Amino acid sequence: MNLDNLIAVNGLSGIYRMAANRSNGLIIEDLETGKRRFASSRKHQFTPLGSIAIFTSDGDSVELVTVFQSMRDQYEAQPPVDPSVSTEELFAYFTKILPNYDPERVYPGDVKKVIKWFNSLHSNGLLKDSEEEEEEEEEE
Repeated sequence: MNLDNLIAVNGLSGIYRMAANRSNGLIIEDLETGKRRFASSRKHQFTPLGSIAIFTSDGDSVELVTVFQSMRDQYEAQPPVDPSVSTEELFAYFTKILPNYDPERVYPGDVKKVIKWFNSLHSNGLLKDSEEEEEEEEEE
């Protein structure tokens, strides 16, 4: 699972692929539509998904890619809940995915984003193992 070129853009919903870097911002590509647009660094902040982590109760943190892997592994038995469900249901699901998350530092909005991002990446086929990605590259 490679999240290197995927970014979250402050002020814009969803996940984007970084298409090009410019001195005053980034050209980003919407994963859903494939449309490209310019996002100014004066107006937006960019966060690579590979740099995001979830706080855990042991004082450490777990990378987002690990959380996505856990969600993917449990997808059949425990599909993601709808992000608009109650806070209790959100955290009940998240406890099954990441049992040692820190409930004092992980907020409902964080869990909603993780679920929305996972659903977006899953529907676009971007949550493959490194081995699966290598096999596809070899076939091409």
